[in-house]
Amino acid sequence: MAHSEHPAAEDPAAQDSAAEHPAAEYPAAQDSAAEPQGEQLELIRTELRRAKARPKPKPVAETLPVARVVVDKALSHLDQFFDYAVPARLAESAQPGVRVRVRFGGRVVKGQGRREGGKLVDGYVVERLAASDFAGPLAPLAQVLSPERVLTPELLRLCRAVADRYAGTLADVLQLAVPPKHNKPEGELAAEPPGGPVPAPAPAGWARYPEGPSFLAALAAGESPRAVWSALPGPTWPDELARAVAATLASGRGALVLLPDGRAVARLDRALADLLGDGRHVALTAELGAEERYRRWLSVSRGAVRAVVGTRAAMFAPVADLGLVAVWDDGDSSHSEPHAPQPHARDVLLLRAAEAGAGALVGGFAVTVEAAQLLRTGWARPLAAPREETRRAAPLVRTVGDHDQAADAAALAARLPTLAWRVVRDALAHGPVLVQVPRRGYVPRLSCARCREQARCAHCAGPLEAHDAAGPLGCAWCGRPEADWHCRECGGFKLRAQVFGARRTADELGRAFPSVPVRTSGREGVLTTVPAAPALVVSTPGAEPVAEGPGYAAALLLDAWVLLGRPDLRAGEEALRRWLSASALVRGAEQGGTVVVVAEPSLRPVQALVRWDPAGHAATELAERAELGFPPVSRMAAVSGAPAAVADLLALTRLPEGTDLLGPVAVPVGRGEDRVDRVLLRVAPGRGAALATALKAAQAARLARGRADPVRVRIDPPDIG
Repeated sequence: MAHSEHPAAEDPAAQDSAAEHPAAEYPAAQDSAAEPQGEQLELIRTELRRAKARPKPKPVAETLPVARVVVDKALSHLDQFFDYAVPARLAESAQPGVRVRVRFGGRVVKGQGRREGGKLVDGYVVERLAASDFAGPLAPLAQVLSPERVLTPELLRLCRAVADRYAGTLADVLQLAVPPKHNKPEGELAAEPPGGPVPAPAPAGWARYPEGPSFLAALAAGESPRAVWSALPGPTWPDELARAVAATLASGRGALVLLPDGRAVARLDRALADLLGDGRHVALTAELGAEERYRRWLSVSRGAVRAVVGTRAAMFAPVADLGLVAVWDDGDSSHSEPHAPQPHARDVLLLRAAEAGAGALVGGFAVTVEAAQLLRTGWARPLAAPREETRRAAPLVRTVGDHDQAADAAALAARLPTLAWRVVRDALAHGPVLVQVPRRGYVPRLSCARCREQARCAHCAGPLEAHDAAGPLGCAWCGRPEADWHCRECGGFKLRAQVFGARRTADELGRAFPSVPVRTSGREGVLTTVPAAPALVVSTPGAEPVAEGPGYAAALLLDAWVLLGRPDLRAGEEALRRWLSASALVRGAEQGGTVVVVAEPSLRPVQALVRWDPAGHAATELAERAELGFPPVSRMAAVSGAPAAVADLLALTRLPEGTDLLGPVAVPVGRGEDRVDRVLLRVAPGRGAALATALKAAQAARLARGRADPVRVRIDPPDIG
C-alpha cells in the first residue's frame, strides 16, 4: 500500500520558521544602541531562561524508530497510512498489529518530539520502519493501548480489499473486523489447542448427493473444492455443514461458516459439539455480549481454535490457515452489513477463499442469482440431489389460485380457502401446522373503504395500523394514536384492511379451530422450537420455529401477493426463498407432509416451489438479469443524496469508459423531509474496481473541498427497486 504525507504537513504552521527557529520569536524592532543596557541584558536573560525551560527531545527507539499507523479516521481523503516516531519507552510494545493512540492534526514542534494541538485518536501499527519517506519531523506515538497483535497482515490485506471493492475506507472496515478491546480477556492465558487430530467424518447425509462424499473427501485431503449446495429439505443440514467443517479440520486447516441468525448458529453449534466435542470450535454471535465475543475472538486470533461459526460479524474472524469458507442461506438480508461500506458476507467470504486458496460452499434451500452466476462462470460446481431423492424429502406442494377463493365467499372473508382449511384440519390430527404470514402486527396497512386511498397519519403522513381488534389506530412511524381519522381524498370515515398481520391471522385461525392452541412467532417474540403436539404456529418469514420430532404436518403460505408485489428486482427470488425455508420444516411427502400456497399457480416462483427447483428458478432469473444488464452480470453503484450533492459528486467522478448512468430519480421520503435523488451507475464485468476507485476519489475530493452535504455510495446494492 502506498505511503502518503505525514499529518504534520496538514498544518502550514508546522513549516513556520518561528516554530523551527525559536529565536525568531523575539525580533529586534529597535537599534540596540538606543536601548538601555539594563533592559537589553534582562531581555537576554529572559531568552536564556525560556530556552532552558524547553523540554529536551524524547529519545526514540534505536532500531526501527518509525511506526506506520492506520488511524481511526473514516474519511476518504485520510484513507492512508501515517508515520510516527517510536519513543524508546515503547520500542518493545509498539509491534505491528497492536492498538495505539496517536495525536492527529495540529503541528509538530521541531526538535522537541512533541505535537501541539490535534486530537488523540486510536489506530493500529501496520509496520515498523528504519526511516520515513516524510521529510519533516515525526510526532511520537502517544500510547500503546494493548500488546495484543489483533491486526495480522492477512486481516489487513482482507480489510483493504473489502474497502477497495465497496468504495469505503480502511478505517470503516477495521471497525467491522476488529472487535472493541476488553482488558479481562486479554489478561487471561491463551488456551491450549485441543490435542489429537480430527478424524475424517463419514458422509452420512452427504451420501444423498452424488458429489457429496467426494466433496468431503477433497476437503479432508487438503484440497479446495468450491460448490453451490442446493440442500434437501429437512432438519439434517446442520449435521451436513458440521461434517464439512470436520473434514476441513482433518486436513489440518481452519474453517469459517456464516449463518443468518443466532438460532441457525445455535443449531450448527450443537451439531459441531456432537461431532467434534468441546474446544474445537467457537460460535460468535451478538447474544454473547461484547466481552465474551472478544474472548472467543482472541482464542481464534491466538490460534487456539481453528473453526468458527457465526453471523455476519464473524466474516472477518482471523482463522489461521483457512481451508473452507461456507455461507448458509446467502439470500437472507441479514448477511448484508448495514454499516459502511456495507459489504455482503458472501462476497467477503469469496474474497477470502480466493486470497487463501480455500474451498467454498454456498448453500441453502434456495439458490440466489449470485450463486447461479458462480455456476455459470465455472467458479463453483453444483452440489444437488437427484430428482428422486428430492421428491422423497420434499413435502407435497399444492396451490390455491384466486378462482378457488372466489368460489367460496365465506372462506374468502376469513382468508382461508377451502383447500387450505381441509389440509389444516386433516394435518392437525398428526402434528403442528405452520402458517406463514408476510406481515407482522394485527392490521399493518389500512385504506379508505370508499376510494381505497391509504390511511395516513395527520402528523407525519406515516401509514396507520390497527394494533388489535378494539383499540385505536396508531402511526407506524411516529407512534401517535389516531382517534378521529377521515380520508383526505373523499372525506370517508370507514376503513378496510389492505394487509392482515400475523396476530390478526392468529385470531382468525383461533376462531376457525377453537380446540387447537395457537402460537405466534415474530418480532414481538421469536420461538426457537415448538412441541410435536397438534397446534397452529403463525409466523412471519424468517421467524419460523423448528417443530420437534419429524417436523410440521403441514404449512400454509398466506398472502403470497404481498411478497410477489414488492417493487424490487428480487421480489420473485425473495418470495421463493422464504417459501422454501418454511416448507423445508414440513415432513416429506412420504410422511404425509403438505404445503398449501395461496397464490396464482402460473407464477414462476410458485411453479418453482411446486417442482422444488430453486436452481432452475435462479438460472432463469440470471438469464433475465443478463438481458437487462443488472447485477450480478454487471457491477453497479447506487449514489443517493440531495440533488445538488449528487450532481456535484458525479461532476467530480472520472467514470470508467462505457459507464451507464441511470437516473436521477427521486427517492420517496417522509413529509417535510428534503428531496433525495438516486443515480445508478452500471459497468461491465471487470470494471467494478475502477468504478469503486473513481467514486471513492470523488468522495475524497468533495471532503477536501469542504462539501458538507453527504452523498451515500453503495456498491452492488442488494435491493434495486
